[in-house]
Amino acid sequence: MATRKQNESRYDNWVDLADGGRRYWYDVAGKQRGFARYIKIVDADENTLQFVQEIYNDDGKLIEIHQKYPLDTDHQKINSADGSD
Repeated sequence: MATRKQNESRYDNWVDLADGGRRYWYDVAGKQRGFARYIKIVDADENTLQFVQEIYNDDGKLIEIHQKYPLDTDHQKINSADGSD
């Protein structure tokens, strides 16, 4: 289990949640295009509740989600409402 200080040093961004937990995240540029966002949600004691990877295209549109914890769901494509996917 990471401490709040360790999470703050590891993640570039965070917001406090109403229940006392936090949502941490950082972005990594893709090798050719787009970027990935890694999100860690913790409770008030910094216990990890969820860890998710989000994949965005060049336009900043979310195109895939991969929940890694507590259950690995593999990559799930996001279908757009306008049918452009």
